[in-house]
Amino acid sequence: MGRFVNPDNSAFEAAVSAKIYVDKTGLISYTNRVINTIDAYICNSRPRRFGKSITADMLTAYYSRGCDSKELFSGYAICKEPSFEKNLNKYDVIHFDVQWCIIDAGGADSVVSYINNGILNELRDEYGDVIPHDVQTAYGAMSYIREATGNRFVVIIDEWDALIRDEAFDIKAQEQYINFLRGMFKGTEPSRYIALAFLTGILPVKKLKTQSALNNFDEFTMLSAAQLSEYIGFTDEDVRGLCSHYDVDYEKVKQWYDGYVLGDYQVYNPKAVVSVLTRRDFVSYWSQTGSYDAIVPLINMDFDGLKGAIIEMISGAQVKVDVTTFQNDIVSFAGRDDVITYLIHLGYLGYNSLTQTAFVPNEELRQELVRATRQKKWDEFINFQNESHALLESTLDMDEQAVAAGIERIHTEYASTIEYNNENSLSSVLTIAYLSSMQFYFKPIRELPTGRGFADFVYIPKPEYREEYPALVVELKWNKSADTALNQIRNRNYTQSLEQYGGNILLVGINYDKKSKAHTCRIEMID
Repeated sequence: MGRFVNPDNSAFEAAVSAKIYVDKTGLISYTNRVINTIDAYICNSRPRRFGKSITADMLTAYYSRGCDSKELFSGYAICKEPSFEKNLNKYDVIHFDVQWCIIDAGGADSVVSYINNGILNELRDEYGDVIPHDVQTAYGAMSYIREATGNRFVVIIDEWDALIRDEAFDIKAQEQYINFLRGMFKGTEPSRYIALAFLTGILPVKKLKTQSALNNFDEFTMLSAAQLSEYIGFTDEDVRGLCSHYDVDYEKVKQWYDGYVLGDYQVYNPKAVVSVLTRRDFVSYWSQTGSYDAIVPLINMDFDGLKGAIIEMISGAQVKVDVTTFQNDIVSFAGRDDVITYLIHLGYLGYNSLTQTAFVPNEELRQELVRATRQKKWDEFINFQNESHALLESTLDMDEQAVAAGIERIHTEYASTIEYNNENSLSSVLTIAYLSSMQFYFKPIRELPTGRGFADFVYIPKPEYREEYPALVVELKWNKSADTALNQIRNRNYTQSLEQYGGNILLVGINYDKKSKAHTCRIEMID
């Protein structure tokens, strides 16, 4: 057993011994399927506090010859798989955390030699008789070991991109690191001694300067996690069971911490869920896991449409984004979409691959982004907040003329960044118009399934405000009339889906004339 080579299972043992542990050992069934194949090169990127290190520790505990983990995995999902005992503790494992190594090495310039020498020395302790004295690289030693013994290696790198992210301007250190990765994983010889390579980090591997080093890796990211989707974070089923066990309001947990979309799964940040279950305090835990100061320069970049897109998403809307332009270069961003894609990888935004849209996943992240905008005052954001507050008050007072005038004003002001006569654009106008509602309401539900149709927006007040604030059901029309919009809400039983809500409901019908750009509004209260 060593620090780098064939570690023990104590790290994973500590994880499963925690007060709350959710079984994600099913991921091993996937790695067992691809081990010793050309698909055995995996990079699984996800945001901080999404269980990256626990996953790395789990794989180490399962494959490492340096421990006996049969009892440790007993009772978990993987032990029911036919491949369980076939690969259990059968491989030489090399495991290291790049972020920790940078600190222990004393800096980025020394980290590659620190990692290389640490692995090489431990390999010599284990296989000294088959490694020539003049071999100076860890991967060179691995090649000799494979030739002499037939043993293949499982290489697990945690926080693989820490140096890419944290030392983005240190070109020399990055080149040394990339060359090390190239020697470890690229070419015919590594394919002989690598049984499985599993990298965890925040960023994907497709980056121009790392392309030749890591382009043989399959990527599983927050854009598309494919077969690994259910093992990234907590699923809705996980959270529902935990809330039942700990007697915590599931719906409230969902509103605060749900929202990431990965394939067929709704995914939660595990750190946030564990925190709210143990502390029972519904607040943002995101800033407690790292500073949001890093994103302030990003959202303040002077790209056309970026600030408008951020405001839309904070207001509850989804915005189109082209994620294919992002080259994992965090030094030079080419445009708005690069910044938004980076925020998706960081976890500040969610991504829907079907609609190709980005959005703020939940209340926790919305609060974080609002805090970030306050680090450098946005005149646009402040103006919309002020106008939105007045508009919400007018809506609650059922002042139809004031509501129509307020939305018309915001529509006109915001038309410079969107297509004026466009259904999605008008929807974005509405979410921004009611921006201030986010203090009292959960983010709006777009096209909530209802009795015989879809309400364009439904605003449901947070539990602590339900005595003072009604739910809002808003229907949008153009070139019709506000009465038509209101009648559609009534005739199609839009309020049917809110029967469990139990409070007052305001029906808001809005119409605008494409030619005159005049807006009208009708409001009705339902007990």
